[in-house]
Amino acid sequence: MPDPIPDLQQLRQALAGGQSQRLQLLEQALQASSQRSARHAYLLSPQAELEQALSHPSQDAGLDNLPLAGMPVSVKDLFDVAGQRTLAGSVVLGGAAPATADCPAVARLRAAGGLIAGRTNMTEFAFSGVGINPHYGTPVNPSDPQVERIPGGSSSGAAVSVALGAAVAGLGSDTGGSLRIPAALCGLVGFKSTARLVPTTGAVPLSTTLDTVGAITRSVSDAIVVHEVLAARQVQRAGRSLRGAQLAVARTWMLDDMEPAVAAAFEASLRILSEAGAHIQQLEMSEIAELGPMNAGGGFSAAESHAWHRKLLAEQGQRYDPRVAQRMLRGAQMSAADYLDLVAARGAWIERMEQKLTPFDAVLSPTVPMLAPPMAALECDDAHFFKTNALLLRNPSVVNMLDGCAISLPCHEAGALPVGLMLWHGPLHDDVLLQLALQIEAALASAGRPR
Repeated sequence: MPDPIPDLQQLRQALAGGQSQRLQLLEQALQASSQRSARHAYLLSPQAELEQALSHPSQDAGLDNLPLAGMPVSVKDLFDVAGQRTLAGSVVLGGAAPATADCPAVARLRAAGGLIAGRTNMTEFAFSGVGINPHYGTPVNPSDPQVERIPGGSSSGAAVSVALGAAVAGLGSDTGGSLRIPAALCGLVGFKSTARLVPTTGAVPLSTTLDTVGAITRSVSDAIVVHEVLAARQVQRAGRSLRGAQLAVARTWMLDDMEPAVAAAFEASLRILSEAGAHIQQLEMSEIAELGPMNAGGGFSAAESHAWHRKLLAEQGQRYDPRVAQRMLRGAQMSAADYLDLVAARGAWIERMEQKLTPFDAVLSPTVPMLAPPMAALECDDAHFFKTNALLLRNPSVVNMLDGCAISLPCHEAGALPVGLMLWHGPLHDDVLLQLALQIEAALASAGRPR
């Protein structure tokens, strides 16, 4: 088995200790991005920027003191990068002019010393948790060398770039789980902050109500570093211990239809956390079951994506992925009254959910109820695709509707296919959640679970 790929903190320690040079690290990232297992991960290769950095090492002066220390960070094709076209994983925007400026998220990554290396592939217009892209090919999940499995979406290439060591972090978005789903399926960490903390300006929207900007990383500590950069804020890292933490397990809906391997990993994680001193309570949350009827008309994603795409759909509808277009077109059937009713229903639902969650530091759930399924059947079978997509989105999307925060971290046994453990809460509980996630990551690692 190959050695684990180091995270950002380990790479910075190696640089500071003289054990490794930044140019060597960039060369390794370049090699990782060009290997066969990285095919379809990038829509715009990282080669040009990485080679420029390699040929001008004098420009690295002062990077060691910055949070990202001159390390490569991949950018989902959703975000504006100066001089590049933002295609959002589609062919529809091919005639658009290149961006004239970096979006705020990219600008903040650069200012923190990040090397913006490569635009990563994604589900067209971010409208799926599966990760399949019929226009540019689908990145292959690196966790299984024997079977081509889906990477999860919509931030598919972001996850693959980090999993292969081609980037220390992958900038992505999360509207219903698009950071956490690929993180869970690829054995990585995906953090969805409270949406308002990171600006979405300069990103092609899916749902202006639900969209969140964040990153996929190799560890929780890296997730904190990148979140601090993206949100331009400091996370409070002290004062929370796993011992005595009040954790809930949401039973309603979120534990249904788990594959045996997921159920086993989730139950083992609960035992490990309980033995570490956490207080875990099973909690019936009937409010979660209300989301199905609430979103029966297509929800915010259908209504708001249709508003943004309606002219493009009229002019170039045949060029869209049909599986994406048909969900956007559902938004055309929603009236203004329907939309306003949905806004009001969501507001009332959030209030009741926050009251239910008040006694707890966080809630535990499987990120998704399945292992990464083989890709072949999903590419050609619409019924199988939509059933899988619904199951992948089911748990993570609860947090987006809550306007909350969540983090997915690996909880499977070493050598097994990845399983994600999701820790979540309501809006602006980000710092408590991240502090607990550090403790949970350490407890799982001490029990032999991968970090």
